[in-house]
Amino acid sequence: MRRARALPSRRPVARRTVKQTDEAQRAKGTVHPGMRRRPSGPRRARSIESYLRQTRLLAILALVALVAGVVSDFTSGSFWGRHPLLAGLAASVLVVMLSVAVINEVLERRRRQRWSILAQYVMFELVRNARMIWLGVLEVAGLLPTDANQRESIDMSAQVVRDTTRLAAAVRKIVGDDDAHARLHRDIAFFAEHADEVLGRWAAVMLNAEVYAEIIDRHVELAGDIAWIGGLLDTSHPPDDVRRQRRARGSPAVQIENEPGVEWLADRIVVIAQLAEALDRGTLELAPRIVPVQWWEARLGTAPPA
Repeated sequence: MRRARALPSRRPVARRTVKQTDEAQRAKGTVHPGMRRRPSGPRRARSIESYLRQTRLLAILALVALVAGVVSDFTSGSFWGRHPLLAGLAASVLVVMLSVAVINEVLERRRRQRWSILAQYVMFELVRNARMIWLGVLEVAGLLPTDANQRESIDMSAQVVRDTTRLAAAVRKIVGDDDAHARLHRDIAFFAEHADEVLGRWAAVMLNAEVYAEIIDRHVELAGDIAWIGGLLDTSHPPDDVRRQRRARGSPAVQIENEPGVEWLADRIVVIAQLAEALDRGTLELAPRIVPVQWWEARLGTAPPA
């Protein structure tokens, strides 16, 4: 039996309010017609790799500027002598650059090394949580390969998740079916609870270094999306669990979103699954570089004989 739901507006109330505000200000002449308000979001690098490159590049630039200042002092000493104020300002800028870039990078590197083993463990837990989400979506959608070994199954499943057209079509079918929809609802509630448990246990540890905070921030986004959908589903289809009913009553999602329709919910789940797969892949690539596999092999005495 198919569910028949009216499709709600796909824009949150907050965004419509911002748009109305822009139109009112434009009518008063306070906003130029060519200017558009851009929603502010988290300040983060495009990837963890780019974040590490940026911090190291700043440190290198600071050292280059310091060397250039020392060389110019010998080659253009008369110039700096004739302009003492400019020389003082340049020296101050060099000190600030050196302090902020180089010293911060040294301290940040020490913090990363101090928490490296624990951070790697947490990263593997984050990978497990993300993988559980996108594999769970594939399993409910009937797209999970079953005729391959574990490693091949992960690789094949990742390719399926990245196929937006195929995944979206399969998710729309399960969202529109009563039994599959109920199973998906239960799985989302479990994913939200598990993500909340993982983040609540390890978030404070990962905030000790900026690069680890960058990683945890991206996984918080995934957990927030899952919790948001779970709150909407628990509100529109109250579960038997009284605890979940009480949490659903306090969910702020009901004030911003309407009851999720088939298209809206399917699109949101596809985005969440693809985000989870991307975080799974990116975090897993970075984790072995924090503590190399060779170190663990030597530590545990499992290294192959030379």
